[in-house]
Parts: sequence; structure tokens; C-alpha cells
Amino acid sequence: MIPLSLKEIAAIVGGEVHGDDVVVTGAAFLDSRNPVPGGLFVAIDGEHVDGHAYAGGAIAAGAAAVLGSRPTGVPTVVVADPQQALGKLARAVLDRLAVLVVALTGSQGKTGTKDLLASLLADAGTTIATAGNLNNELGVPLTVLRADESTDYLVVEMGARGIGHIAYLCEIAPPNVAMALNVGVAHIGEFGGKAEIAQAKGEIVEALASDGTAVLNADDPLVDAMAGRTQGQVLRFGYAGSADVRIENLVLDDLGRATFDLVRGPERESVSLQGLGRHQASNAAAAATAAIAVGLPLRRIAASLSTARSASRWRMELHERADGLTVINDAYNANPDSMRAALETLSGIGKRSGRRTVAVLGEMGELGAASHEAHRALGTLAQELAIDAVVVVGAGSRPIFDALVQERGDDGSAVAVETTEQAETWLRENVAGPDVVLVKASRAAELERVAEIFIDEAKEAST
Repeated sequence: MIPLSLKEIAAIVGGEVHGDDVVVTGAAFLDSRNPVPGGLFVAIDGEHVDGHAYAGGAIAAGAAAVLGSRPTGVPTVVVADPQQALGKLARAVLDRLAVLVVALTGSQGKTGTKDLLASLLADAGTTIATAGNLNNELGVPLTVLRADESTDYLVVEMGARGIGHIAYLCEIAPPNVAMALNVGVAHIGEFGGKAEIAQAKGEIVEALASDGTAVLNADDPLVDAMAGRTQGQVLRFGYAGSADVRIENLVLDDLGRATFDLVRGPERESVSLQGLGRHQASNAAAAATAAIAVGLPLRRIAASLSTARSASRWRMELHERADGLTVINDAYNANPDSMRAALETLSGIGKRSGRRTVAVLGEMGELGAASHEAHRALGTLAQELAIDAVVVVGAGSRPIFDALVQERGDDGSAVAVETTEQAETWLRENVAGPDVVLVKASRAAELERVAEIFIDEAKEAST
């Protein structure tokens, strides 16, 4: 963040200074347990925790000041709504910087694409990108406020829970390049249908000025149609012949890592990805197209993609044990589309290598009335893909088990447990090298504990 006094911040956000007029030199942050030296602690009075109670501790730990809705006994800018004030502050800071903003949204693949793009752009200049999944009304301004005069590129992931959300985020971080990856059924319980999701996601390209560029998925009709909603130029990516940056000659190795050609006009470059799954090729093509939009050459992009690794945890993380057991930890989030991609990857590994496949699956959240059928469909999919064993964790994911038992009968290859501890016990007793185990669920299910404990125990057993 650029240095600002509390008086300057108050003038920007329409607040009042209480306490000393100190200078904020570090980024804004929300968690007092992870203070930023010289930073601005944003005190949110939430449903379960009131951040104002931790203001003094944040200052004692090295923060410079607080942004809150009431005085805290330490240097504070007091405003009516700290969340809105944070957005105003981020926009004001961004307006003072010569930063190229790339914004992206989609129902799946946002974080993987963001990580690949950030890696590409970091080879060309100083790059700030969304950390983790901070893609909402608080996360976007926090990302923006990490930028300073040395920043060349700002990669901002944007999520939405309804119409108007992305439009608001684009007011905070107006994009020079706007990417729409896909329209799936993630959060469909909050939107109502895919048409509404497409309407919300398309707000990102509507925010472009005439000199901006929309990066669109040529393989998704709902995304491709967004070309009519922007005044910027359009670059498409994908397998379709209409794509400006095409994926050709894709092959997968035994662990599902993709090698393919990226083609743009007469240019053709080979890419070999480190991430698992066919879907990673689309993420890579999207990132490549955005990098082209900001001026990077295809040859350099292809070379960078072939060495890039995910900066985000628990997303198709590959762990291989000494005895040959492989664990794929994809427990950060889940929706029907990403579940399909992960299960297809697992099935492909089994078919190419002849190894036994095991899926540990938890609940997919935010599906509303569609939840029961969406989970049953996963059970049917697991049967179609011939996943050898499926462990279903928690009551919300029980329809997966019910569908599998209906398809297979009670042959023991489908198991339903209530807790992560029970899943861990089953794994210890029933898997070994060279099995391949996928662990996937929405974040609230906390299945990363299953993967991490199992991986740690495996490491201890092999030393």
C-alpha cells in the first residue's frame, strides 16, 4: 500500500480520525492474528466476532491504525460502514498507481487460472494476485491495497453470490483485461439458474473501457455470448475453431498431466503442465490468452506454463508415498463441475495405469434445492467412471452413496461415514500402494484434514 496518513484516509472514505494522526505504510488486513507491520486493521462487527475487540492487540502487534465503525482507544478512522470504506480506499489507491488490472471470474477454475496467470506475469513485472479465495467485497479491496508504486500487474479473482456483485467489485478494481472462464452450477442455489449466473458473470466484461480486452471461453456458449456485452476487443480461448488461442493435440500422462499445443494464428508452442487433469489445459489457455492481451509473446508464455505450479493449497495437490500410494488433495472447494473434473482425472489415472482408484467425497455447498439431485448425480458419475471405491463423508453427501448402492448393490465398494475420523480409519485399513486416493469436498466439510493426516502418517510410515 502507498503511505497514507489517517487524515488522508479519513478524507478518502468520509470518516473521522480518533487518536493520533499516524501514517499507514502496510497493507490492510482483517485477521488480528496475522497483523501486517505498519498496516491498517479493518475491524468488522460480524455475526460471530467483533473485530473492534481485537484492535488494541493488532496495534500492539505492529499495525499502524484501525478502520472501524467506532473508536477503539487506538488510532482509528471511524466510518459508518468499514466494508464500503475499504472499497473506497482501495479504488482511491488504485487510481494513484500505474497498474494494469486483470480481473477474472467463472464457476470453476478461477483460482487455478489466477495462479497460472500470476506466474506468467511475474516473469514480466512485479505482480500482485488474490491470495487464497479472497474474491469478495472484502477480499478484492484487500488485494488491491497490497499494491504500491512498484506494482506492474494486479490479478484479481472475483466471485459473485448474485446480480450486481461483480459490477461492484469492478468499481473497486476496474479491469484492463476481463476474463470469463465458464458458467456452471456453482452457487446455483443463490442465483436460481445458469442464465442468472451468466448475467452476473458477464458484468466483468461490461466493466471494460473501449481500450480493454475481454478474454472469453469459446467452448462455453454462455460465455462466448458475452462478446456482445463489452465495448472492448475480444480474445477467445479453447478447443473450438473460433478460438484465437487454441488447444490442440492434447495428451495426458499416467497421472493426468496434460501436454498440448497452444496455437495462435501461425504460431504453435508446446506446453507440458505440472497440474493434474484435462481441465488444467483450459485454465492454461485462458491464462495464456490474458498474458497475450497484456503483450507477452506466445513462446515465453508456453515456457512459463510448463514450469508453473499452483500457489494455492488443497487444489489437486499430488502426494506420492514411497510404497507407491498416491493421494490427490483437492479439498479446498467443490461444485458439480469441479467434482466431475476431479473424478474424471481420477478415473483416467486408473485406466491409464491400471491402479485402484478411491474417491473420498464430502458435501458440495451452496446448491440450494438442487443439492440432493446434484449429489445423486455424482454417485451415478462415479459408477460410469468405474471408480473402484467411494467413501462418502457426512449427511449432506449421503445421496452419492445411495445412488452408488442402487447401481452396484451393497458390495462394499461404497462406504458412508459421518465424520472425518471415520474416513481416516477406513483409509488406514483399506488403502495402500499403488492405490490412488482423491479427497474432495466443499471447504466447510474440512476434508483436507483427512488428506493431510493420511499423508503425514504415510510419510512417517515410509521413513
